[in-house]
Formats: sequence, C-alpha cells, structure tokens
Amino acid sequence: MCLVRGVQLTPIRQQVLVLIWDSHKAVKAYDLLDRIKPQQNAAKPATIYRALDFLIEQGLIHRAGSLNAFIGCSCSDHQHELLLLICKHCNEVEERATPDVMQALSQEFNQAGFTAHSKAIEAHGICGKCSDFHSIS
Repeated sequence: MCLVRGVQLTPIRQQVLVLIWDSHKAVKAYDLLDRIKPQQNAAKPATIYRALDFLIEQGLIHRAGSLNAFIGCSCSDHQHELLLLICKHCNEVEERATPDVMQALSQEFNQAGFTAHSKAIEAHGICGKCSDFHSIS
C-alpha cells in the first residue's frame, strides 16, 4: 500500500506496525518503545511518535483516544469512520464498520450546524468471548 501511495515504510515504521498488529489489544507508545529498544538502541519517544503519526496518516492504524493507545486498522485501503469496541476484561479492541450509525451521527451534526473533522466512537464494555466465559463460570 505504501509503494502505491509513494510513501516510505521505513524499518522502524514497519517494526512499529508489526508490534501493533501482534494482537487485537491496544498498545501504548511507551510499550512500543520498550519493545523496540533492544533492536533499535537509539530509539527515543519522538521516534515512536513519528512512526505512529505516519501510520495513522496512512490509515494503517487507529488511535484509541480513551486508552491513549493504538490498534491496527482492519480496512486500511480506504478512509473511514470507526466504532471501536473495547473490552474491559481482556483489553481487546474490535474495529467495526457502522455506516448506518455514522450516517445518523452525520445527520445530527448537520441539524446542529456542526462540522466534524473526524468521527470515531469508542465503547467500553465486555466482548462476546469474555461475556460467554463469565456466563459459564
């Protein structure tokens, strides 16, 4: 995707992307720094934040603002609005496509005369796997 867009996925950017995609859990910048430091001794917080900014700009990751953490984007081939479902038990984050919800939200914004620059909704709760597990035990 980066080749098609004419942007460079440097080794550090790729390493950050791989670390974020290691799980469906949101990852904090300083956790990324701690994991990269053994291979990239010169890595600093600014190094990580520049990589994160690039990856967000390219639509490869999302920032979960309420967690101050980052997750991989499951549909990075196009710009989109998002709904993030954040499980308080296992800390997994699920990205959902919700065109009907976002359309309704856009209508509310229009009625209020509000211009949104980006739309993301984060919901905290218990995922289906944890809910099933807790109902069994």
